[in-house]
Amino acid sequence: MYDVWKNALAEIEQQISAANFSTWFQDTSLISTTDGNIIIGVKNSFHIKQLRTRYLDLITTALQNNNININHIDFEVKTEKKSRIRPREITANSSSIKERVKSVKKTIKETNPHDNGLNQKYTLDNFVVGSNNDLAVSAARSIIDAPGTRYNPFFLYGGPGLGKTHLVQAIGNELLKKNPDLKIFYTPISHFYSDFVDAVKIGKGKEFNLKFRKLDCLIIDDFQFIVGKEKSQEEFFNIFNDLYQLNKQIIVTSDRLPSQIKSVDERLASRLTWAGAFDLQLPKFEDKCAILRAKAELMGADIEPEAIEYIAENVNTNIRDLEGEFSTILLMSEVRGLTPLELIENGSVSVNKTSKLRPVSAKQIVEKVAKYYNLPVKEMCGKSRVANIKTARQVTMFILSKELSLSTTKIASEVGVKDHTTVMHGIKKIEKDLKLNFILRDQIEEIKERIYG
Repeated sequence: MYDVWKNALAEIEQQISAANFSTWFQDTSLISTTDGNIIIGVKNSFHIKQLRTRYLDLITTALQNNNININHIDFEVKTEKKSRIRPREITANSSSIKERVKSVKKTIKETNPHDNGLNQKYTLDNFVVGSNNDLAVSAARSIIDAPGTRYNPFFLYGGPGLGKTHLVQAIGNELLKKNPDLKIFYTPISHFYSDFVDAVKIGKGKEFNLKFRKLDCLIIDDFQFIVGKEKSQEEFFNIFNDLYQLNKQIIVTSDRLPSQIKSVDERLASRLTWAGAFDLQLPKFEDKCAILRAKAELMGADIEPEAIEYIAENVNTNIRDLEGEFSTILLMSEVRGLTPLELIENGSVSVNKTSKLRPVSAKQIVEKVAKYYNLPVKEMCGKSRVANIKTARQVTMFILSKELSLSTTKIASEVGVKDHTTVMHGIKKIEKDLKLNFILRDQIEEIKERIYG
C-alpha cells in the first residue's frame, strides 16, 4: 500500500500548488483498501473536512489510476507516530519488472473517454481569463469549436505555475463535452518517454505507435523534458506527422519555445510552431485579484477584498504560489478563529513572494539593451528614426517602466527624449506588439536574462 499511496501522492502533487500539497497531503497515509473501502490516515479532524470537501475527487482519480477499486473513501486521524515519507528505492527485482510491464500494457490499450489522462476539474469555466492569457484562451476556444484546423499544432509556453496544464486539459475536457466519442489523450512527455522505452523492451513498439495514431487529439505536457531523448523525439516526430496529415489536433506545452530547447531536432522544433506559439505571462494585479475572487467563490470562502488585494500585491512569482498563499491564509483563519484581514492586520501572516532578482539601475538596463542590439548607447539614446534604433529605444522604455516602475518623465531623461508623451507612445507600442510578435517577446525575455544574469 505504501507504493500505491506514494504513486497517488506523486500524481496529486502535479495537480495542485506546492503549498496546498504540503498543507493537506504531506503527512497522510493509506491505511486500508479492503473490499474497496479506502481508509486514509490524516493528522487531525480539520484535515478530514478539507480533504473530503476539496480533494475527494482528486484522491479518487489518483487511486483509480493506480488500479485501486473504490466503493467508499473514509478518513481516520492517525494516533501512531508519523514517519516521514522515504525516498523511492529503485530495485530491479522481478515483481517491479512485472508491475512495469503491466503498466505498459495498460498504457497501450485503446484510448477511451475514461482512460485519457485528463483531470475533469480543469475546465474553461474555472480558468480565469486576464490580460496575461487572453490570446491563448481565444485560440483554445477556436480549437474547441473546430479541432485540427486553424491552430494546429497548438503550442503553449510559459513559466511554471501559470496555468498551462489547466488550459490544455480544459481543451480536452471541453472537446469531450461536445463529442464524447472523440479519442483524446493527455500525457506529460516524461510518461511518453518511459512508456515508449518500456513498450520497446517488451516488443510492443508498434502497438505503442498505433495507439497514438488512432487519436483525435494528443496533448503533450512539459515538452522541455524531451532533452537528450533522441529515440523518443524520433517517435514523437513520426506520430506528429501522422496525426497532422490526418488533421488531428496536436497540443503541446513547454516552459520555452522549441528553438530554445537544447538538442531538439530542428524539423520538429519548426513543426511545433507552424501555427504560431502562445504564451502565458505573469498576471497583473487586476488579474491576480480576479483569480483569488474566483477561487474564493469556488471554495465558498469568505475573505475581505482588502485581504485579496494584499495577497495579490505581495505575490509576484506565479499563480501556483498565489493560490498557495491564499489557501494558507484561509487555513490559519479557520484554525485561529480570525478573519483573513484580521490575521494580516495583526501581523500573524507575512506574504512576500517575489522573483529573486538582483537590483539593477536604469543605466545598467540602458547599457544592456544597447549591447543586445549592437548599438552604442549614445546612438540608441539619440534622435535617430531608423527602425532598428527606434525599436531598441522603445524596448528600453518598456523595460525601464516594467522592471523599475520609473515615471515617464524619468524614463525620458534616461533614453534621451524630451517629451514624456513619446515615452508613453513607445511603451504602448511595445505592449501592443507583444500581443502577436513572438520574436519580440523572446528578445525581451533574453534581454531581461542578461540584465539579471
